[in-house]
Amino acid sequence: MALTINKKAMQPVYSASLLTKSYHLIQDYLAISKFKVVAMLVLTAWVGLALAPDVGRGVGVQFISLLGIGLLSAAAAAINHVVDSEIDSKMARTRHRPVAKGRLSKLHALSFATVIGVAGFIMLMLWANTLTAILTLFALVGYAFIYTSFLKRATPQNIVIGGLAGAMPPLLGWVSETNQMAAAPWLLVMIIFTWTPPHFWALAIARKSDYERAKIPMLPVTHGIDFCKTCVLAYSVLLAIVCVFPYLIGMSGLIYLSGACLLNIVFIYKAINLKFAAKEDTAMDLFRFSIIHLMILFIILFIDKWLVI
Repeated sequence: MALTINKKAMQPVYSASLLTKSYHLIQDYLAISKFKVVAMLVLTAWVGLALAPDVGRGVGVQFISLLGIGLLSAAAAAINHVVDSEIDSKMARTRHRPVAKGRLSKLHALSFATVIGVAGFIMLMLWANTLTAILTLFALVGYAFIYTSFLKRATPQNIVIGGLAGAMPPLLGWVSETNQMAAAPWLLVMIIFTWTPPHFWALAIARKSDYERAKIPMLPVTHGIDFCKTCVLAYSVLLAIVCVFPYLIGMSGLIYLSGACLLNIVFIYKAINLKFAAKEDTAMDLFRFSIIHLMILFIILFIDKWLVI
């Protein structure tokens, strides 16, 4: 008796399998792109763009400029996954990342990074300006290569020195609009630059054993948790001071000042708790709040500028 195969019955199975693989592949792409982190960077770039002098650029062109910044940032994140794959495989927090786990090969991830990076660079060249494209490319090199390949493994001040690359988006947004540098957006860069150490050191305290196992010289590993807590508190106070500068130079008004003061009071309170009354989850609580802090701070800055008469 001849065996017959119903090809029509098999088609839904193949389609479902293809859809499942496509879904998981998209999820892996989003993971190596650090989508949530990039979304935060694009938010700060958007605020930098919104605060820049109006030069009559259309919303569509502005959107493409922000997309270009986001794609180059995502490319840097993907390269970071490749360079750090061996380290990631040793850490509980990162061992399930696509490249570390082997779901994506290094070549696959680098090819993806190249495609989106080139696309982002072309977008900035065509719809923004050459200065923005070059500055964004420098930020990619600073994060993906100088920080990830060298600083992260070389010094406990890796976050402080390498934080400048991640702090650049507000300046990039401003320059994409004006095609020139200015002092004002550098204040926004300084806010993120000052915010970065307490943000990452709080995570490093909570994940100290991970960094020890991976032999990464994060501050709590090299100088101890108590010293790192002191640095977190010191930078939290410094952050509160830096956050006042936009008001002092007239970039923002009382709405921003009030919101910034409230956010930084909470930040310092949590840093004091971490230093003097830490519990098991205190460090992660500060880490999570720091993300909310930066997001709300920049949203309030935008509201103060554009939505308050």
